[in-house]
This record gives sequence, structure tokens and C-alpha cells, in this order.
Amino acid sequence: MTVEKLDGVTLTQMVLSGAHHLTNNANKIDALNVFPVPDGDTGTNMNLSMTSGANEVKKLNTNNVSEVANAFAKGLLMGARGNSGVILSQIFRGFARGMGKKEELTVPDLAAAFDAGVVTAYKAVMKPVEGTILTVAKDAGKKAVSESEKETDIIVFMEKVLAEAKASLQRTPDLLPVLKEVGVVDSGGQGLVTIYEGFLAALKGEELPEGTTEVKMEEMVNAEHHKVTQDFMNTSDIVFGYCTEFMVKFEDEKLAENPFSEEEFRNELSELGDSLLVVSDEDIIKVHVHSETPGTCMTLGQQFGSLINIKIENMREQHTALVGDQEKRSTPKEKSEYAIITVAIGSGLKALFESLGASVVIEGGQTMNPSTQDITDAIKKAKAKSILILPNNKNILMAADQAAELAKENVKVVPTKTIPQGISAMLAFHPESDINENRDAMDEARKHVKTGQITYAVRDTKIEGITIENGNFMGIDEGKIVATHKEKSEAVKLLLKEMISDDDEILTILYGEDVDDIEVKELVSYIEETYEDVEIEVHNGNQPIYSYIFSVE
Repeated sequence: MTVEKLDGVTLTQMVLSGAHHLTNNANKIDALNVFPVPDGDTGTNMNLSMTSGANEVKKLNTNNVSEVANAFAKGLLMGARGNSGVILSQIFRGFARGMGKKEELTVPDLAAAFDAGVVTAYKAVMKPVEGTILTVAKDAGKKAVSESEKETDIIVFMEKVLAEAKASLQRTPDLLPVLKEVGVVDSGGQGLVTIYEGFLAALKGEELPEGTTEVKMEEMVNAEHHKVTQDFMNTSDIVFGYCTEFMVKFEDEKLAENPFSEEEFRNELSELGDSLLVVSDEDIIKVHVHSETPGTCMTLGQQFGSLINIKIENMREQHTALVGDQEKRSTPKEKSEYAIITVAIGSGLKALFESLGASVVIEGGQTMNPSTQDITDAIKKAKAKSILILPNNKNILMAADQAAELAKENVKVVPTKTIPQGISAMLAFHPESDINENRDAMDEARKHVKTGQITYAVRDTKIEGITIENGNFMGIDEGKIVATHKEKSEAVKLLLKEMISDDDEILTILYGEDVDDIEVKELVSYIEETYEDVEIEVHNGNQPIYSYIFSVE
């Protein structure tokens, strides 16, 4: 079969195939993240971004290839999550622009579109790093241009583009030493290769293997956004009243008695409720279910290990409050002069930022990067003439910049990369100053705080000369793993030794949802004895993933 022209219907099939293939391989891509922390979410971010683009394409009924490409680019742009998702959106934003208003494409047209995508993506990144998704896109784009001079069959052309993308992916460890040290290829590059595999399969009319992800993205989105549907039902219509979320950390001794089967566990839970989501890997099960008996659901999980990250909400009470507040929320509100939007996860951190003056706190962070659309919605919700955004995570910066660029309001981004940086920036805000002065002052303030984090390893690895065992705790200083130990308290001591110098005066402790009061008191006593000149502040952040977040000034 020879294909010399690409129309809108075929491009639609390519997009949907690429999105489907990415969904089926998101877990594999997540597992390629270099740091062994429980926040490897490149595959998830690219998947959510790609799904948003595919959903826009599904709404169309056209054979015009440029209309399909523009809809795809728009969906990607608004759904982009994390740096990988934003870069992906820029690749296909340039791709759409590169084909102009053509109704169908030849090989040279398609090559020009791929090349334009690379140019746009590189412009969007302030400091492009080679050995990443950018490199894979660039090498594939160069191959596309060179092949366009001699090839007319789009299928053969796409085979060669994909082959070069795969070859480039295998070269990423030679360009980025940390990839070689850990023994993986770049996760974002793998995501792009996966999409291109889907493109080629659609052109050939072939089916791709299903991969390892057993839960479809539609189920995940339905589970994540169940609260939206509450506006359109009566409280009495809610059959299963408790939104129950928990995780189970596997324990060998329990697994020996009760071998785990994800399918059987899902079937058991399905009899106890609806809106069910079960995802597992070699260490953890994640569960979301609406049930009348949340305790029974968790008891089932306890057969396989210990419960962590438990969250139960009474949806009937939520709905009653939501409906009662509907009129209040729909009343137009005059715009205020200033608003600050920040990102955090954990009830304590949310309350802390609100106490410091945040107008809107977007729930998100590691493992849950808000999309461009989420930040755009927050800008609208803030209802202010001037708005400052504090992402508090390096993987949210690009989505924040993208949302600010799209906004009609006067929006500036303060490039905070951690929660302590965000807090420090908030303290530097002055409502009487203009937005540029505030942005500069807040940006300067965030540079004078050091951030430390304690979390656990999700796999064995060796990175930056440190050997890390699965399940051990790690101390991270300014994004670099500097300590590891099987005991959390020892990992904390090793981290603080690296972080605190003779010149430091204040240590702020934000403790997570897995830390109890006794543990905090013991830690405070140790710090008071060891670092006598350091003033200590303690807050219950209730954040997941990180047992402790430390701020040193």
C-alpha cells in the first residue's frame, strides 16, 4: 500500500492511535524517570496532555488536515501538564503552524510540519537540554527533511522518521550523563517515540500491542473529576456516599499469605461501590472508589500490606454544601487589584499559603501537575486585575508560563521551584507595589532559601555516587540526593547535616501525612540539642510523598 497524500481523516486516526498507544505505555514511561522517588510522572503527564489533544480532534467532522492539526494543538496546549506535556504541546503547535492552511499534505509538507514543531519547541524552552525529548524530536525532524527530498510514500517516510527517533532515543544516555549512570533512556523521548509508533500503525492500518496499563484514561478522568457531576444531581441520588482514596504499601509477609492479583482485587472492590480506579506496581496499590463502606474497602487492601495516604470524604455533605453555595458562587464579583495563585498539595500547606495571602491554591505538585487549563481556570477564578503565579515546582513552571501568556489579565509568574521558595516569595509581597516590582522582589526572596526533602525510594539504583535501596529513605538537598538510610530519622539527620551551616538562623519544618506528633517532638528535640543557634518553626503540611520538607534560611 502506498500513501502519497495525508488527509484530515487519516491524521485523526494517527492522533487517536498515538494517544491510545501512549495510554497503554504510560506506566513504562513513568518508570524511566531518573530519580527513584515516588513522583515519576512523565508518562502520566504526557498521557493526560495527549488525551486532551485527542479529545479535541474527536469533536471534529472534517477531512481538512490543517483543521485537525489545529484542534489537536489546541487540546494539547490547554491540557498540557508538566514540562514534558508542555514541550509536547509546543512540538505539535509548531507542527500545526508548519502546514499552514493546507487541506492535505504530501511528504515535503509533512516534513516541513515536523521541522516547524522542533523550532517551536526549542524556542519555548529557556535552556534546552540535549538528551531529552527535544533531541529526539530534533533528530527525527532532521531525518524527515532529508527524506522528503527523495521519498514520496508517506508510510515509508514515517517508517524512517520513527527509526531515527528510536535511534536518537538510544543515544540520549550519551548526551545526558545521569541517564547513563542510572541505565535508562530519556522518559520524554520514549513518550514521543511511543506517539510516533501509534502514528505509523494508523497509517499501516495495524493494531499495536496493548502494553501494561490496564486502566483506561477515561476511567481515570471520570474518577478524578467526579465532583463536577455533583452539580447536576440531587443529594438523594448519590448511591455510594463516601469518596474513598487510599494506597497500600506491599509487605512481603502479607503477600506470602495472600498473593496479590490486581484483577481479583478490583473485582472484589467493584462489589462495594462504583467510580473504581485500581492501579498497582511492584511496591504500591492506589485505590479510588465511591462506597458506603470505606472501612471494608481498606480492610481488603490490608491483606497485602500497610495503608498509607488515606482520604475519605462524605459526598452527600459536599453536595449539600455545593448546592447551597451555588447561588453565592454564581453572583458576579468585582475584580480586586491583586491576586496570588499558588500550587500546593496537602491541607496544611494549603491553609498556610492562604494565611499568607494566597487567593487561589491549586491542588497539585509532585505526581499531580496541574495543566495549563487548570491554571487558566484559576486565573479566571481569582478575578483580579494583576495576578502573580507561584508554581512551587520546576515541573509546573512551563504550564504556568503558558497560562500567563494566554491570559487576558496582567499575569506574571514568579519561578518558585519548591514549597519553601513559594513561602519565602509570599512573605516578600507588598500590595502597594506594582506587579513588576513585586515579581522582582518575590523572585529575589525565593533565591535566599534552601530546600530539603525526605521521601522514600521506589527502586534500587545508583545515582551521583550514592547507592539507594528500594524502600529506603532519601534526603534531597536542592534537588540533589545527598543521603539515604533505611531509618527515616537517620536520613533526616544526614540531610540536615548537609543543609545547615554556621550562618543559618531559621529552620522551618513542614511535616507530611505519614508523620505523627511524637516523631515531630523527637526531631525538634534533636535539632535543639544539635543546632543550638537555629530557630525552629514547625507546621503540619499534611503533604503526601514527602515526610518532611525543610526550609533553611
